[in-house]
Amino acid sequence: MKLAIVDDIAINRELLREMFEAAGHTTFEAADGIEALQILAREKVDAVVSDILMPRMDGYRLCYEIRMSDHLRDLPIVIYTSTYNSPSDEKLALNLGADKYLQKPAPFETILIAVHEAIAMQHTTPRPEAWQEVEVLKEYSDRLVTKLEERNIELALANERLIILDRAKADFLDVISHEFRAPLNGLISIGELLLEGISSPDENRELQRGFERSRRRILSILDDALLLTQIDVKSEEFGSAPVLLCAALNRAIRRATEFAESRYVTFAMPATNSDHVVGDEGLLVRAFQALLETAVKFSEEGETVHLAHEVVGDSLAVIIESHGRTISTAAMPKFFEIFSVEETLTPGGDLGLGPPVAYRILALFGASVSVMNLDSSGIRLTISLRKTAPSNAGL
Repeated sequence: MKLAIVDDIAINRELLREMFEAAGHTTFEAADGIEALQILAREKVDAVVSDILMPRMDGYRLCYEIRMSDHLRDLPIVIYTSTYNSPSDEKLALNLGADKYLQKPAPFETILIAVHEAIAMQHTTPRPEAWQEVEVLKEYSDRLVTKLEERNIELALANERLIILDRAKADFLDVISHEFRAPLNGLISIGELLLEGISSPDENRELQRGFERSRRRILSILDDALLLTQIDVKSEEFGSAPVLLCAALNRAIRRATEFAESRYVTFAMPATNSDHVVGDEGLLVRAFQALLETAVKFSEEGETVHLAHEVVGDSLAVIIESHGRTISTAAMPKFFEIFSVEETLTPGGDLGLGPPVAYRILALFGASVSVMNLDSSGIRLTISLRKTAPSNAGL
C-alpha cells in the first residue's frame, strides 16, 4: 500500500512514516496541500492521510481539490488532526470529501484501520455529492474567515504584550541610567580630588588623561544604550524636518574634535554646500559624531580623517575615510550590530555602541550607512541621506 502523508510538522510526518513503513507500506511526505497535489500528480497512491491546519493549502482545501479532480476524485482521504476537534469541524471535512476523521493522538492501529476502511469505502460506498454544493463551500469560506479573525486577534494581543514589555524595558533603562549617574558623579568627583593631590605633574597628567577617557566612555555607553532603546520602542515619536547638511556635519566635527585630538588625529573639513537632508538635526549630529569617532579609532597617530559628499540621484552621500587599520573579515558583517561591541579592536580600543547607534538613527529617516576597507589601509564609511528642499518642513 502506498500512502501520502500530509502535515506541516516534520516530526508528525516522520512518526507516521516510520509506523507505516514498519507495517510494510510505502510513504510519500508533503508539508502542505500544494506539495501533496504535486506528489499525487506523479505518484499512484492508495490513500491520503492529512492534517488540516497547514500553510498555503490546508486539509479542507486539499479534500476539495482531490474531489474536483477527474483522476483523483475517488482517492481515499483520512483526516488526522488535533486543531479542529468539534463536531462541526468533522462534518465540514466529511462534506468536503474526507472519508474518515481522526483526532490526534490516536493509536497507530486506529489510524491503520481508518485507512483500510477508507480504501474499502472506495469500492463499496458511492461518493457523497455534498462537497460540490455552494453551501458547503460557503461554510468552508466562513470557517477560514473566522480562523483568520481569531489569529489576527491573537497576533494583536501578542503585539500589545510586546509593546508593554518594550516600554517597560525603556523605563527600566531610564531608571538604570539615572541610578548609575548618581554614584558615578560621586566617584568622578572623588577621583578628581585624588588626582589633584598627586605631586608629580607628569604622572598626574597621564592619570588624568586615562581617568577622563574612562569617564567619557562610561557616560557615553549609558547615553547610547538609552537612545538605542528609545529608538526601538518609540521610533514613531521621532520627527523629521529639513536639516542643513553642512551645519550638522560641522557640529559633529566640533564635538568629535576633542576625542580625535586625544589620539593625535585631525579632520579635513568638507567643502561647504547648501543641501538639505531629511532628519532631526540633533540626532543626525549624534550619528555623524559616532561615525567620525569610529573613523578616528581606525586611524594611526598623525593621520587625517577626510570627509566628502556627493549627490547621487535623490540622495546625498557623505563619505568618511580614515587611514590606518582595516576591519577583519570576520568582523565586517557584524560591524553595525549591538553585540559586536567588543569584537572589533582598533588602535583606539573597541568600538562601543557608536556604529549601531548611528545605524539606527539613520534608519529612522530612511538613510543608511555602509563600511568597507580601503585597498591601502583604513576604512571608508558611506552615509546615504535623503535630499529635501529647505521649505519642506514637517516631513
